[in-house]
Amino acid sequence: MGHSLGDAIIVAAIAAAIVAYLYFKHVERRRRLEVIHQERLVAMDKGVPLPELPLDPPKTPKVKDPYDVLLHGIVWLAFGVGGMLMAAMAMPSLNGRPVWPFALPLALLGAGLVLYYVLASNRNR
Repeated sequence: MGHSLGDAIIVAAIAAAIVAYLYFKHVERRRRLEVIHQERLVAMDKGVPLPELPLDPPKTPKVKDPYDVLLHGIVWLAFGVGGMLMAAMAMPSLNGRPVWPFALPLALLGAGLVLYYVLASNRNR
């Protein structure tokens, strides 16, 4: 299966967009550092003592939501059950084989995440 000229144009456009994003992000950071540098020079000329300035602001870690695992489990379970129902109703069999089990891994993943949430929350209490 070969690739067409349209595929190449799409890949080139996506690559150009990523490079442009990174370039503009770099230019903005450099401009911000230049402004900070100028402000510090003016303050030093006036004799104002300045503390050392970090180049990047410190990143605060995100607080993990304890219900994330439960939410993901419910969503995956709903996708799996919905996929099995849709496959059972729309196409009961393909070449004599039932189709509904194809969505079973999604439902089992969701059930496993919900079970993990229940067991982990009981352990923390």
